[in-house]
Amino acid sequence: MEIDEAREVRTTCPYCGVGCGVLAKVAADGEVSVRGDPSHPANFGRLCSKGSALAETIDLDGRLLYPEIHGHRAGWDEALDLVASTFSQTIAEHGPDAVAFYVSGQLLTEDYYVANKLMKGFVGSANIDTNSRLCMASSVAGHRRAFGSDTVPGIYEDLELADLIVLVGSNLAWCHPVLYQRIAAAREKRPEMKVVLVDPRRTMTADIADMHLAIAPDGDVALFTGLLAYLGRHNALDRAYITAHTTGFGQALFAASVLDLAGVAAATGLSEDELGRFYSLFAATSKTVTIYSQGVNQSSSGTDKVNAIINCHLATGRIGRPGAGPFSVTGQPNAMGGREVGGMANMLAAHMEIENPEHRDRMQRFWTAPAIAERPGLKAVEMFQAVADGRIKALWIMATNPVDSMPDADAVEAAIKACPFVVVSDVLARTDTVRHAHIRLPAAAWGEKDGTVTNSERRISRQRAFLDLPGEVRPDWQIVTEVGKRMGFGEAFSYASPSEVFAEHAALSGFENDGARDFDIGAYAGVDDETYAALEPFQWPAGQRGGAEHGSSSTRFFADGNFYTPDRKARFIAIRPAVETRTSPDYPLILNTGRIRDHWHTMTRTGKSPRLSQHIAEPFVEIHPADAQRFGIGDADIARVSSVRGDVLVRALVTARQRQGSLFAPMHWTDQFSAKGRLDALTAPLTDPVSGQPALKHVAARIEKFAAKAFGFAVMRQRPAPDTATYWAVAKCKGGWRVELAFADDDIDWAGFAGALFGTPPGAEILAYHDRDAGQHRIAAFDGDHLSGALFVAPGPVAVSRGWAAEQLNADHVDRRGRLAIVAGRPGGVDVDRGAIVCSCFGVGANQIAQAVRGGCASVEAIGAALHAGTNCGSCRAEIRIIVDAQILQAAE
Repeated sequence: MEIDEAREVRTTCPYCGVGCGVLAKVAADGEVSVRGDPSHPANFGRLCSKGSALAETIDLDGRLLYPEIHGHRAGWDEALDLVASTFSQTIAEHGPDAVAFYVSGQLLTEDYYVANKLMKGFVGSANIDTNSRLCMASSVAGHRRAFGSDTVPGIYEDLELADLIVLVGSNLAWCHPVLYQRIAAAREKRPEMKVVLVDPRRTMTADIADMHLAIAPDGDVALFTGLLAYLGRHNALDRAYITAHTTGFGQALFAASVLDLAGVAAATGLSEDELGRFYSLFAATSKTVTIYSQGVNQSSSGTDKVNAIINCHLATGRIGRPGAGPFSVTGQPNAMGGREVGGMANMLAAHMEIENPEHRDRMQRFWTAPAIAERPGLKAVEMFQAVADGRIKALWIMATNPVDSMPDADAVEAAIKACPFVVVSDVLARTDTVRHAHIRLPAAAWGEKDGTVTNSERRISRQRAFLDLPGEVRPDWQIVTEVGKRMGFGEAFSYASPSEVFAEHAALSGFENDGARDFDIGAYAGVDDETYAALEPFQWPAGQRGGAEHGSSSTRFFADGNFYTPDRKARFIAIRPAVETRTSPDYPLILNTGRIRDHWHTMTRTGKSPRLSQHIAEPFVEIHPADAQRFGIGDADIARVSSVRGDVLVRALVTARQRQGSLFAPMHWTDQFSAKGRLDALTAPLTDPVSGQPALKHVAARIEKFAAKAFGFAVMRQRPAPDTATYWAVAKCKGGWRVELAFADDDIDWAGFAGALFGTPPGAEILAYHDRDAGQHRIAAFDGDHLSGALFVAPGPVAVSRGWAAEQLNADHVDRRGRLAIVAGRPGGVDVDRGAIVCSCFGVGANQIAQAVRGGCASVEAIGAALHAGTNCGSCRAEIRIIVDAQILQAAE
């Protein structure tokens, strides 16, 4: 698309399930900037740090731009013909279950729909699963057990109307910052609103919590079954709702009563006093929303956790009413859209059930399909095990990176490497998964895609393209469609645009739907290109037969019952909590995995942004001070964390925020960004027996200090390849790259190492300082007036300011004093060291905040007024408060 003048396009953020509206402005010179869409009902103009930095992630650096076969450029026809013929031949020789698709919540609904249609209706297998299995499967299973359908009852407005918010296994401040800010703003208006955080760690979300319950890992089932028993004992039940709209209450209450308060305390690691205060608060507060996320879902008892929470809401009638209900917060931008089209191996499209013969018949007739999958396919963990043992012989991976994100990741990588035929359609030419593909297909990225996504409150929004497709890139729906045609299903895959796919998806949702299914957007079945282009965000249901009006902002389910079970009543699930011990003398700690504030999944997008790597630039492990002392770990040491499956090398962060006996480490780092940081190489392929979701947050582990002989830090213009270092982690910075280093041996030619690291050009000026006895080395290379690179080496963690050093890549270094300051490793003259970056949105560092406090800014609000820090996405406000409080305390001593 040619650009003659500036224009602004309304689209949707590609990160989490909040589904924020984004305004992408394309200037006449092609430069892109982004801001929140004030008119979008999910965010009303707010964006988190990741969303605010989207314009930094859309460059073509590292993009896969052309199809490749065995690493060589190929034409689309050649590549697609080979994909289609190989899949067809594999099916003919070994049956439909010998092939599989592994797809992603990063796909748009239209992409998801055609992939699901091809596999389940035309290949005739249900071997299509999604990385949403890793984050949302237990919520889906819990909803279906209780409601008869995968229905999220509430909407975002409920978070602002509630008198009590219970956050369970959700670091909302970092993982869903816009929702966190909506709650924080509501709480400022209504100080009587209460927030309880249930999490083993004291995360930054605790900043707005009135009560933090530092629960033992997987103690949630006991906590909420104990709550149900408490509600029964204290006559805090809505018996009219229970009688009119539910079944199975007696059995559920009996099962819950097995544990008394002392038993719940033993199972959860909480005191009886803590439990009593939480239980009485819940019992007394009718407008309660329980928000839960991966701390609930990513568990071997995840489905029981979900149902234990739902049981409490059903028992009190707190569901589907303003300010009340259980609320599953999704992790990916289109995890919900994937669920709508049957993207998981045990589902059909339009929330129909693969086990139901009537649903299968309806689906087959609507698609005019030659076959329909008759039984659930292999869930994600089972799928890669089947790849490993040879049952699956042809695998297509779309828009995801299972070599890093799947449990037992080394085994998954080995399975993919051994698979006879692997197709990967993705955005980047190099990921840990793409490197093993026989065929690589270049897919459209955010900004180039055109379609829809559904957020956590069932709101469907448009992702609109504002960039041209580069090279020979194609959208995923079109790639899948072309393969379907070449497999002989041309009539069923004759779509000319994503609007045609969406119209069929909408028509299917309303097909023979008399209200017996929750998902219905049949009113959009006749959408044309023009209407689709202008489509406003709307919530489902939006059907032709009843349901909510288009775009209703008050769509809630189940306040008056009418569930999607055969008798239209909700099912209580009888749950008996079981406490499982996974630790042992060899592996005495429990490893919890998760996300950090400014990075996303495996960093294929956020790793491109200098801004997003300022806050945390390397893999780390949080450890409680008592455990650190026990295992000889010092703050900023390199630590080896191990399980029975493997080990990683990460930076140690000693903090009392961590629960004693537990560790926390983020899952983002890959072989593209670190030497040995693929965390899911440690996790087990242990899954919930109902949902098939892996238990990624409860892994028996041990920790030991890595005996580094030397530590290093470097900045440079070119991307480094520091393979001779035992530990390294690279991150993008403005003007180049930064890298953390550690070495098992200090007998190294540091000048030679620095030259190779920097790619020092001929004629460069080299300045160096060496104190071999002290193990101190500093080397800087200058190409004219510009710094090519600087390396700092010490026998312990290097003390140089990272932010200041990285800034030198963009500075002019004309005078010798400035050059010597780099070799000295500290600012000289008027240079200011901002310190560790706290606010990524505005690049404000800890030193600046501390200085502002010393200058009279005594609150987070005052810091915001002076420095802007914390005034955009707000996810750094808790960290700002810690610095403010520490400075005030220090001044008082």
